[in-house]
Amino acid sequence: MPQLAARIGRAKPSAIMVIADKAKRMKAEGRDIISFSIGVPNFLPGPHVYAAVRDWLDKDSGQYGSNRGDNRLLDAFIAHMAASGLPGYSREQCAVTIGAKHGLYNLFEALLDEGDEIAFPTPYWTSYVDIAEIVGARIRLLPCPPEQNYKLTPEQLDAALAAKPKVFLFNNPSNPTGMVYTAEEIAALADVLAKYPDTWIIADDIYNRMVFDGIGYHNVAAFRPELRERMIYCDSLSKTYGMPGWRVGLLAGPKEVIAAVVTLNSNHITNIPEVVTAAAIAALEGPQDVPTGKAREFQDKRDIVIAALTAIPGVVCPVPQGAFYAFPDISCAFGKHHQGRLITDDVELCAALLDSKGVACVPGSAFGEPRALRISYTCPSAQLEPGLTRIQEFFAELT
Repeated sequence: MPQLAARIGRAKPSAIMVIADKAKRMKAEGRDIISFSIGVPNFLPGPHVYAAVRDWLDKDSGQYGSNRGDNRLLDAFIAHMAASGLPGYSREQCAVTIGAKHGLYNLFEALLDEGDEIAFPTPYWTSYVDIAEIVGARIRLLPCPPEQNYKLTPEQLDAALAAKPKVFLFNNPSNPTGMVYTAEEIAALADVLAKYPDTWIIADDIYNRMVFDGIGYHNVAAFRPELRERMIYCDSLSKTYGMPGWRVGLLAGPKEVIAAVVTLNSNHITNIPEVVTAAAIAALEGPQDVPTGKAREFQDKRDIVIAALTAIPGVVCPVPQGAFYAFPDISCAFGKHHQGRLITDDVELCAALLDSKGVACVPGSAFGEPRALRISYTCPSAQLEPGLTRIQEFFAELT
């Protein structure tokens, strides 16, 4: 039998989806399951989005769309960036992809030859490592433990960039930690980035509208405009607008990079569906009360989660200020037993928690931090406190 391509041996299924699928199977079997695993926002877009789709259906031409993206969608994205502190982009500097993950995959293909190095902080979103390995890139991890609030320091960044990685990837607000960099922290990192003109910068900022406590969203290019010559900004409608299944990713960057993405689009997808384009335009141009209201709701849920976690002796959780995740250090449980079951590590803890309490979380090792686990608190409000109570009970039962 002929052999598969070598790159397939480097590809792995998403660790997050493995946990989510197990929880779904258990629920289908009749178990009472509360899932804190998958990062879906669990709300729907505003009614104007559906109205725009219904209107489009009466006008469908059945034709192909643009490899770059519809002009009106590009213009709506440009206006969205300007409102977020990144004005002055043109259509030629923007492209639309099938979700931000597809956009990142295209960027890795466009920027990284096999053997090139990409650097990013740990904890990281799981797909960063997965995609880098598929394209054959070398990975430099920059550990940011809970002791430093899961945040990258300028000194760490300086040391990493001195090794001249081809790409530096930065995620703010963070998945999995929910941490958000302040204006002062972003400005300090921007000063370091400005010293190393040979490194591309990917800013994965898809949670930029999910920021709490009035600290605001900030991008390195706002402090060092010259970084825009080699920075690619990534956004998505999935989290902000409750549209993960619609698959709309948005990129902005240097014309040469975006042209490469458009070329890849022409070979991969041709274009995102035109009906999805209509929904995306309505989401960006229409009322913003849904994302604004959900950000407030997630902040309130964050407070409930942190109060519950800090009440558990030994558990430490830096307070997240964005997205909808908490990432507690649960290593105090390692070496203990739960109902006779030895908790050796984060994977075993999450397995025991799901089996005994029906609560699904993702082990921190999936994100490069094996002392932690990720809680996605987007579940219905009626499930949040019962799920947290089960976690508290689990830790109270450790011996």
